[in-house]
Parts: sequence; C-alpha cells; structure tokens
Amino acid sequence: IRHSYGHPLAHQGFSHPDGNGYSRLTDGDMNTYWKSNPYLTRAFTGEEDSSHPQWVVVDLASRQQINAIRIAWTEPYARRYLVQYWTGEDPIRQATQGAWLTFPGGSITNGTGGNATLQLTRSPMPVQFVRIWMTESSNTCDSHGSADPRNCVGYAIRELFLGTTTADGKFHDVMRHTADRGQTSTVCSSVDPWHESSVVNDRGDQVGLDLFYTSGFTRGLPAMIPVSMVYDAPENAAAEIAYLEKRAYPISYVEMGEEPDGQHMLPEDYGALYLQWATALHRVDPNLKLGGPVFEGVNEDIQVWPDGQGRTSWMGRFFDYLKVHGRLSDLAFVSFEHYPFQPCKMQWSDLYDEPTLVRHILQVWRDDGLPPGIPMFITEVNVSWNTDESFLDIFGALWWADFAGAFLEGGGNALYYFHYLPLGLSLGCGRSSPGTFGMFTVDANYQIQQHTSQFFASQLINLEWVQPGSGEHRIHPVTSDIHDPAGHVLVTAYAVLRPDGQWSLMVVNKDQENSHPVHIAFHDARANTDSFLTGRVSLVTFGSEQYQWHSNVKGGIADPDGPAAKSTLTANADTVYTLPKASVTVIRGKVATGR
Repeated sequence: IRHSYGHPLAHQGFSHPDGNGYSRLTDGDMNTYWKSNPYLTRAFTGEEDSSHPQWVVVDLASRQQINAIRIAWTEPYARRYLVQYWTGEDPIRQATQGAWLTFPGGSITNGTGGNATLQLTRSPMPVQFVRIWMTESSNTCDSHGSADPRNCVGYAIRELFLGTTTADGKFHDVMRHTADRGQTSTVCSSVDPWHESSVVNDRGDQVGLDLFYTSGFTRGLPAMIPVSMVYDAPENAAAEIAYLEKRAYPISYVEMGEEPDGQHMLPEDYGALYLQWATALHRVDPNLKLGGPVFEGVNEDIQVWPDGQGRTSWMGRFFDYLKVHGRLSDLAFVSFEHYPFQPCKMQWSDLYDEPTLVRHILQVWRDDGLPPGIPMFITEVNVSWNTDESFLDIFGALWWADFAGAFLEGGGNALYYFHYLPLGLSLGCGRSSPGTFGMFTVDANYQIQQHTSQFFASQLINLEWVQPGSGEHRIHPVTSDIHDPAGHVLVTAYAVLRPDGQWSLMVVNKDQENSHPVHIAFHDARANTDSFLTGRVSLVTFGSEQYQWHSNVKGGIADPDGPAAKSTLTANADTVYTLPKASVTVIRGKVATGR
C-alpha cells in the first residue's frame, strides 16, 4: 500500500469541515440528509440512547427574529427531542459562558417524523444559536435499507429551516440553503461514517502503510500508528493493525481518532467509541498500547456544556467515563497537540511564555484526574497552527528547544515532530509571510534544498543534549537569575544526567540583542553543597550567528544556514560560559564537588 485515500462522508452535518465539503442540513437538497453515528446508539454502546444525546446546532451568524422551526426529518427520526436557544455569545467556543434554554414550544415527547413545523414562541425573539437535542429514536431504517442494522439507529434530518410564522400560517425562512460554505452554518454531534467505496477523495492522498514503513522514515524503530475512529468503523481499525502486524511492522502505540475537541464531540461520545475500538483492537493484539484523545493544541482546559452533575471538563469527564465502565486500563497514554501562539500575531517576547504554557497544560491534565503512571505525549506540535516566517527564523529554533526542555522537565514523557517529512514553503498571514511546519525547504520535486532553523535545534536536542539510544536520562530542575527589566527570564536551562555519566545542559538565551555570561552550579539541597563542571567540557551553539533567514518573493533563503558551532574548554569551579545572543547552547561534561 503506497497511497491512502479518504472517502467523502455522504451524511455530514458540518458546514466547515477540515477539508472540502458542506453540511447536508442546509444544502437545499431534500434528497440528502445528515445522520448521526450509529456506534453511539444502544445497539453498540449497551447504554440507553439518552446517555448519548445527539444534537445539531444552527448558527444564524447574527441575532435574528425567530419564533418557528421546520425540521424535515427522514428515517430514523427523533421521537423525543428539545429545541433550544443559547443565552451567551458562542456555545461552541465559550461552552460555559451561557446556557441552553428550551423554547416554550420546543419540547417534543412523541415525534412522528415528516416535515415538523413547531411554533416555538408566540412572538418572535432575537436568537443566533439554536440546538436540537435528540434523546430517543424511531429506530426506523434510512435510505440504505434494513440489511445493515447501523442504518436503523440514530437520527437523520434532510433539511432545517428557522424563521417566523405569520398569522396566515406562512413560514418565512431566514436561513441560506446552498451546497457550499456560504450556507447557514451548522455543527453536529457526530456523523454516520457510511460512504461509498467507489467515491474517493483524490485530494486526500496520504502516505500508504507500506510506503511509510519501507521508506526509511522510521529507521527500523517501532512507530505510533493512528487509527480512524470518529468517522469510521472499529472493524477498519482492527484490519489496519492486523495488516501491519502480519507484515511484522513494529508498532509502539496506537493513537485513537483525531482531535475530538475540534469535532465538537462530547467526552462521553468519544469514550463510548474509544471502548468499542479498544475491544476490537485488543482482539487483534491484547498487548497493543492504546491512547488519546489527541486534542487540538490548547493552553487551557477544554470546557464543554455541563452534564447533569455540572461537570464541564472534557478530559475529566472522559477519565470518569472510562473509570465508571471499568476500562481505565485501556488508556495506556494521553496524547495531545501543542500550538501555543496565535498565527500572524507572534512577537519575540512570546518566547518568554512557552515554558509556563507547556508546564501549565501538563498540570491541567493532572488536575482533571489523569491517573499516576499514565504517560503524556505531545504528538503534533509547532509554534502555531498556521505558518509564517517565525517558523523559519531563529525564533523557531529557540522556541523548539525551550519547548522540548520545558515539556520534559514538566513531566511530559515523549514528543513527536509530526511534520518531519519535507513539506516546502507556504505563504501564510494573507499570503504575505512564508513558513513551513517542517524542517526543510524543497524544490518542485520535494528534494531538500536547505535545512531550516528547527532542524538544527533538533540536532542539538537529539544528538548533543541527550545521548542517542535507549538509555535512561534523569532530568533535573534549573533556576536562572537572568531577567530583563520587565521581569522576563531571558535565559532558561534544562539539565539531564545522561547514561554515559555526563551532565548536559541545554541553555536558551532569548535575549535578541545581547550575549550573557553565566556561571553554572549544581546544588545539593540536602548537603547544602555546590558542584561544578570540571575538566573537558563540550559546547555546541546554534544561534543568530550560525543562521539567518531572508525572505524574498520566491519564499526565502537561509544564509548562513548552519551548522552549529562546536568547541571545547577545560572547566573548573570558576568557569564563566558566554551565551551568544539569540542562541541555544548545549554545555556537556563531568561534575566534581567544588565547595
């Protein structure tokens, strides 16, 4: 398998999916429909459907006068549902800054499907967001027939209309119905993964499984393998892993799904899928190490609409779901992404914030109830979720080193440079600023032309700071007293005791204009003694003297473009080390007791 393609979802309910497409709820076509995920129904979860309510949210873009809704149901339809409005600003991005209130005429306990027109209020009221909250299905079969039980569970809607009714009974719709992203926007709880195998998304060409393992990319090491979950079937995930194991491709971990927070899933829904997939995968191999939930890059806890107990933490509720079902052992790791800064708004001073940001999010997951002993992995990471020149500049290198050190010092267990394949440059920030998530610039055939700043920073981290191989490193906290007048820590450092007995410090000088002399002491708090690097000490530095990025109309060029500068010295207790401006320096040697 050299290529892997996606299949368009015929029944999606998102107006702005990650890729091309549109919602079937407001596409103006009564022959299409949205349908919820059958794997979230009692037939597959073993729980009442009311434990996994499915929902659709309509965003009218601004407050509109509303007093009626028309729902064009198809099979299966909701027998019991609520139509509600949001009291706050944004129910998706500010889920705890408001509440869903049911319209006076919005509670249906014995729905019969068809084209249901509901008089929500007597008089129109200003509303922007409307939610349909579905808790009981007719369990009748959709257009694909009764041969597959998945067709006969969940909820399906052909089209939605919101507006007003006049005294003569006429319905005046305020929504835009079109099969593109100009339609009135909708978001949904889930999507039926039904698709036609003959319809392939050629734009979704991904690296095939065999190509990935045989290309040299893994260097023969076990790889973390993702399985599709949110929009797929457990049998497909099991088949993927069985395929890899049959070919003896080594697997380290299996990551379950992708960005459920970005898909606006409630944690109990993700948890229900997680357990079904875990069961299927462990039938293939009981020793597989599974994990997730693969959050989008966030700096704070992910908040969702409160449940019946008032709980709003996505991660906390996910942990609780696994515990209640006695399946916490199926979570071998927690993974998430890290994109700390807003694109196109970054400035040099953002570097000062990174250590605090990444340590904070690690503590957030612990506070949410992460059980001790479950490792935390960052499996996708960079400065921001959209590229610009800061990725290429020395800023990107300093950030990468500072992030890696702070993450590991803060208790993180592994991090992955997701965009390691040669990607080339793209124009961000209104096509005004070149950038790349990767480590290289490339030609039209994706042959590497130059290394970018994060390549050299990665060399320092993997080849100089830590000792290559599988030996155990012990990381120790470091304090710095080098600040600017505003109190920002200008010099941060990360110390590891390597398997070869050497102490290795990765030191980041974030002062853009000035070098700094530093004195290094290893303090034993119990004995109240200091030790120092002595004898031969290696120094490897990468900074603005070794690398500079120059943008141009074609994208840009690095000149100079490395390599890192290497030197040695003979150290003692009085040695002062000079850190060049805007640089990362690895200082490595043996320690002897001083005073």
